Amino acid sequence: MRMEQSTTGTKKATNVTLREALLAEAKTLHINISQAAEAGIARAVADKRAELWLAENQAAIASANAYVKQHGLPLAQHRMF
Repeated sequence: MRMEQSTTGTKKATNVTLREALLAEAKTLHINISQAAEAGIARAVADKRAELWLAENQAAIASANAYVKQHGLPLAQHRMF
C-alpha cells in the first residue's frame, strides 16, 4: 500500500495533547515531535484507507475466491512454477 508523505505541502499548525512522560522522552531522544506526529497520522490514514477498501471490496474478493476454489486459477496450465 502506498503511503505519501510530502515534505513540500502546505502545513497547518494544530494543537495536540500528548502524555507528558512520552513527550519528555521524545524530547530527550531529540525526536522531532511534528515529524513524528505527521508520520503517525499518515500511517493511521493509510491503515484506515486499506480497511475501508477491504470492506468496500469484500464481496468482489469473496466472489473471486469462490471462482478460483471452484474452477482453479485461470491459465494455471501456463504457470512455470
